[in-house]
Amino acid sequence: MRLLLAGATGTLGRAIVRDLAERRRPARLVVRRPEALPADLPDSIEVVRAEVTQPATLAGVMDGVEAVLTTVGITRQRDGLSYMDVDYGANRALLDAALGAGVPRFGYVSVFGGRALRDVALCAAKERFVDELEAAPIESVVLRPTGFFTDLDAFLDMARRGRAWLFGDGQQRLNPIHPDDLAAVCLNALDAGTPEVPAGGPDVLTHEAIARLAFDALQRPARVSHLPDAVRRGALAATRWLPGQWTGPAEFFLAMMGLDLVAPALGQRTLAEHFRAGAAG
Repeated sequence: MRLLLAGATGTLGRAIVRDLAERRRPARLVVRRPEALPADLPDSIEVVRAEVTQPATLAGVMDGVEAVLTTVGITRQRDGLSYMDVDYGANRALLDAALGAGVPRFGYVSVFGGRALRDVALCAAKERFVDELEAAPIESVVLRPTGFFTDLDAFLDMARRGRAWLFGDGQQRLNPIHPDDLAAVCLNALDAGTPEVPAGGPDVLTHEAIARLAFDALQRPARVSHLPDAVRRGALAATRWLPGQWTGPAEFFLAMMGLDLVAPALGQRTLAEHFRAGAAG
């Protein structure tokens, strides 16, 4: 199955590219900056320059493609683009191109619990696209990770500074997944045509436990302080009164910090191993 991957230079996209290269799987990467990709890609991987927020640049990119996988989305907002421009609009442009070319299958990476978080700007854009993808005349595969290990490097940063700050009692639970594990989950789900795949890692951890793992990785005494959860809720409310271009990531983070996010354990790598690697530099 020849795959088209969009979003190949992001955290998850890079992991998928590594997996594709190891499998020597025929694939086409659609990227804005080809120079951001590894220079030693195998001949099985073709690179095409295009801008997914500009549909005209996608002409012909779906030719010969049997499945699309997109990880396109804003991590930190820039270039004046909104979540609706990218997480919805760019992916909608990819879907339209796939439909026009008769591609039979389309995979998309959203977020775990996103359907219940449509009041959060990032989730609203992603779930609007999911709605349209699932209604389109194409076989859809929606991946829903709980969160990446790399998202939790903030705990390691706090531990380096000497103190971790948590909201409430720190007992919200999470089983994040390593991007390399999620890459394999994405490709396997796309091959199988599984309509929706919630995905987490092997360990269910509280926020308190994650903070302590970070201190353990640095071999430092754990110093963890707790802020009233009312602080988180107040800050979350404040983000919705300010321009979304600047507060979108904070709104998403604050919303997620108040939830349990536990999905089936599809990953193998542990957060403790990831923190130890980060602590070692």
